[in-house]
Amino acid sequence: MVYNVMGLMSGSSLDGLDLVFAQISENGGIWHFEIVAADCYAYEPEWKGRLQNAIYLNAFDYKLLHVEYGHYLGKAVNRFIEAKGLHYQVAFIASHGHTTFHAPQQKLTAQLGDGAALAAETDLPVISDLRALDVAFGGQGAPIVPMGEKLFFPDYTLFLNLGGIANLSFNNKENYVAFDVCPANRVLNLLAQEFGKEYDEEGSLSASGQIDYGLLKKLNALDYYQQAPPKSLANSFGTDVVYPLVQSFHLATADALRTYVAHIIEQIRQSVVNSEWYTSANEKRPTTNFKLLTTGGGALNTFLIQELQAALHACSIDVVVPDEKIVLYKEALIMALLGVLRWRQEYTVLPSVTGAARASIGGALWIGQEA
Repeated sequence: MVYNVMGLMSGSSLDGLDLVFAQISENGGIWHFEIVAADCYAYEPEWKGRLQNAIYLNAFDYKLLHVEYGHYLGKAVNRFIEAKGLHYQVAFIASHGHTTFHAPQQKLTAQLGDGAALAAETDLPVISDLRALDVAFGGQGAPIVPMGEKLFFPDYTLFLNLGGIANLSFNNKENYVAFDVCPANRVLNLLAQEFGKEYDEEGSLSASGQIDYGLLKKLNALDYYQQAPPKSLANSFGTDVVYPLVQSFHLATADALRTYVAHIIEQIRQSVVNSEWYTSANEKRPTTNFKLLTTGGGALNTFLIQELQAALHACSIDVVVPDEKIVLYKEALIMALLGVLRWRQEYTVLPSVTGAARASIGGALWIGQEA
């Protein structure tokens, strides 16, 4: 059966809302996808500020924003359907929402974007709250994309997403492991904005700077990096812990960016070489190198990718950057897949990744169309 479904994703980098319309099918346990249409709707400054500061609202105002953002998402879907000529083609929508609070140790995760409001705005079925059930079962609720990596990209063993947060996945067939590595674009973008740019295009500013080894040592010594998986990061770790630490060194923007790129590279490298997967896989490594499928906005940062390739090549790992549609929209595509799995009443998470007590079928269903 072919599912015509939309996936929505708002990442922690706050660059915009990613929308994907995909045709997804399964035959004999083999999954296929085609991205029919995709776009990113950049947030207006007002919305970017409201999403960024949502965690500081009182409970009533937070819930009002939750509903208003749900209607905002619905209007964005309607705009996308109109622009792409998709009337009467979308069967349902799977929306991740925008993560605000994430405290899995207290069994809490929260994503803005009321599914009921989105369903009412579009007159379509909507699946939302994709992380909540895993967290209720004691899991991290993150990373959430490994199920999609496992089903859509079975030929790869290693996956790296360079979004607002960098996360790694290891597919060793028997025990899939994934975790958040460190803040990535969220901090890089904040630093670039000090220079009057939304982001460091192709890493040109970073490439012109020098590493401050005092700051690099402080960054690498943060407690989170000493924890073993499963583990995940809230957006606030980047904005409230890492960014102020970088600022405290009063570096030129280019030097701060260059140092932070070095930090991202080192944390990815350490996460790979210290993993159980690498220890066991390297003992029986084939003659060819392992391949690391790299996606997310950071995969378009030429300087960062060059530095990553140099660091991992010594570990017999090649960095592979796929087609730009997959680079930019893999997460929204996988939200669509998770919606399909929820629709089919199949597991949406891997407990070996999240640390939950068991696998679960996550997602709240809102029926927006008339019976």
